[in-house]
Amino acid sequence: MAARLFFTRVFSVQSTTEEFSTMATANTAPNPAQDTLALIGRILIAYLFIPAGIGKLMGFSGTVGYITSVGLPLPEVGAVIAIIVELGLGIALLLGFKTRWTAIVMAIFSIATALFFHKFWSAPDAMKMMQQINFNKNIAIAGGLLALAAFGPGRFSIDKK
Repeated sequence: MAARLFFTRVFSVQSTTEEFSTMATANTAPNPAQDTLALIGRILIAYLFIPAGIGKLMGFSGTVGYITSVGLPLPEVGAVIAIIVELGLGIALLLGFKTRWTAIVMAIFSIATALFFHKFWSAPDAMKMMQQINFNKNIAIAGGLLALAAFGPGRFSIDKK
């Protein structure tokens, strides 16, 4: 039923009232506690991304070197993309500006970062645990970002949704 409801919503196919009645909060306005929690969530996620973006900007050559070391093509372009996502979109997320799209792009970036930079499955034994923790952290961050994409930034945001 959940999958059917998801596809019904995504593809705008008419659904029955019974299916929507299972979603207790689907048509209710968020309350101040939810808005506050959404704001705190945005602040905490931005707390991770914004300083990382500043670090990459200030240490651009080191960032390019690290991207080169994992074998990705066009490391300068990759570094610029990382700075734009972490710093630019991190600020947008903090302010609640275009939050849903921002969160989706940042979630994709977080998953890509996990896959390209935290390959615990091929890491030396001494680094496996650290890489797996970082991989899992990035996946969890993507989950939080997707929740923001799904439910919005709250009223304490530029988007006010």
